[in-house]
Amino acid sequence: MPTHVPANTPTQLFIDGTFVDASDGATIETSAPSSGEPLARIASGGDVDIDRAVKAARRAFERGVWSQRPPSDRKAVLLGLAELIEQHTAELALLDAIEAGKPIVDCEEGDLPDAVATFRWFAEATDKVFGKVAPSGPDHLALVVREPVGVVGAVVPWNFPIATLAMKLAPALAAGNSVVVKPSELASLSALRLAELSVEAGLPAGVLNVVTGTGVVAGRALGMHPDVDVISFTGSTRVGREFLRYSADSNLKHIALELGGKSPQIVTYSVRDEITEVARDLAEAAFWNAGQNCTAGSRVLVDNRIKHDLVRALVDATDDIAVGDPLDRETAVGPVIHEHALTNILAAIDHARSNGADVVAGGCRILPESGGSYIAPTIVTDVRNDDPIARTELFGPVVVVIGFDSEEEAIALANDTDYGLAATIWTRDVSQSIRMSRSVRAGTVAVNGYSEGDASTPFGGWKSSGFGGRDNGLEAFEQYTELKTTWINLV
Repeated sequence: MPTHVPANTPTQLFIDGTFVDASDGATIETSAPSSGEPLARIASGGDVDIDRAVKAARRAFERGVWSQRPPSDRKAVLLGLAELIEQHTAELALLDAIEAGKPIVDCEEGDLPDAVATFRWFAEATDKVFGKVAPSGPDHLALVVREPVGVVGAVVPWNFPIATLAMKLAPALAAGNSVVVKPSELASLSALRLAELSVEAGLPAGVLNVVTGTGVVAGRALGMHPDVDVISFTGSTRVGREFLRYSADSNLKHIALELGGKSPQIVTYSVRDEITEVARDLAEAAFWNAGQNCTAGSRVLVDNRIKHDLVRALVDATDDIAVGDPLDRETAVGPVIHEHALTNILAAIDHARSNGADVVAGGCRILPESGGSYIAPTIVTDVRNDDPIARTELFGPVVVVIGFDSEEEAIALANDTDYGLAATIWTRDVSQSIRMSRSVRAGTVAVNGYSEGDASTPFGGWKSSGFGGRDNGLEAFEQYTELKTTWINLV
C-alpha cells in the first residue's frame, strides 16, 4: 500500500500558538519504516527555537492565562481536546501508522482510544485533587497545597507517539503548567497535529509548544535550559542518564524518567492445562508493536516440566502472526523503526546462535522486496539469563525462553536484570500469585495476562527502568506540581 502524509499535515514548529519555521530554516526528512521511502520534511529546531518556546511557555504561565484559571475551566478545555482527538482518530492513527510503522488497527483501536481516555481521566481529576490542613494546634493554621511547577519539558518517543504524549501532556496541563514538547524526530507529525487541535479546543497561546528536531540538539537544549522546571522523559536508559546530567549541569530541574525494560513473563506449572491460551498471550506481549515496547514480555521464564509444551505452543502462536504493511488491516506486526535497528537486532540473534542458542522461530529479515525493515517474530531457547540476548533491551520482535525448577529460582531469574519496569505471572494458585507478585521487583506486575494497567494506575519502573516519578494515576501530578506549606500565626 502507498505511504503518504496528508497534504495539510503541519510540519513546522509550534511556538506561542503559531506554526513557524526553525530559526535557521533547518529541516529533517522522515521516512516510512514500511518502505524506506521519504514521508515529509519537518522543521529541525535548535537552541534558539527551544529558547523561544520556553520563553513563550514562561510568559503564558506568569500571565496566568492557564495556570490561574479555575480548575473547572481547565477541565472543560481538556475535555474538549479529548473530544477533538476522538473526532480525528482516523487522521491521527494514520500519521502514527505510516511514520512509526505501527499497524493501523493498533493505532485506531489502541493508541488513540488510550490517548482520549487519558485526557478525559486527567481532565476529570483537575478539580478533584485537594490539599490538606496539617494538625498545627490552636495558635496556628498550616495549609499544605500543590501548585503547578511552571514550565514542563516533555520528551516523548516514537514507539507510541500520541499515547505517550497524552500520558505526559494531560496531567501536566491539568495541573496548570505550560509545556514544551520535544517529540522524537522519527515520529513527530501527530504531536504537531495535536497542538493544532489544542488551539481549536481553547488552550491559550504559549501553554503548549512543540519543537521538533534531533535529541542531541533540541533535546539537549531543552534539558539544559535554565528556565525549564521539570523534564518528563520516556525513552532509553542511556538517554535518560543524559537528562540527569543536563539537570546537574543546569538548574537542577526535576527529572522524571520512564526507561527501558527486559520484562519477565513467568509461567508456572499450575497453568499446564491452558498452555495454548497462555502462549497466545505471551506472543502478543512479546511481539506487539514489533517488540518495540518498553514493557514487552521479552523473557519467558517457564517451569521446566512444561517448557517443551510451552515452546511448541509459542511457536504455533507465532506462526499465526501476520507481519506486513502497517496500513494493511490484517497486519499484526509491522516493521522495526529503521534499518539500523534491524541490523542491531539481527546481529544480537546471530551472536546468540554462535553461543549455542536455538532459534526455533524467525531469526531473519523478511519482506526485503518492500524496502522496509521487517523481522520475523523470533523465539530463542537454550540461553542462560546472563546471555546478552537475555539481558539487553533489543526493542524488536525477539523473545527468549528460559526454564526454572522452583518458584524461588523463577523469582531469582526474574529479578536478575538491570531493569524493573513490568512483569507477568501466570498461575492458578492465588497464594502463589500474591507471593510472586510481591517478590518481583518491577513497577507493574500483571497476573494471568499481560497488562500495563490504565490511566488510573501509576506507571513506571524500578532500578534502571525509571527515576523520579510516575506516569498515570493521581501520582502523575507529583512530578508536575510543587508542595507549598503556608503557616499562619493566629494572633
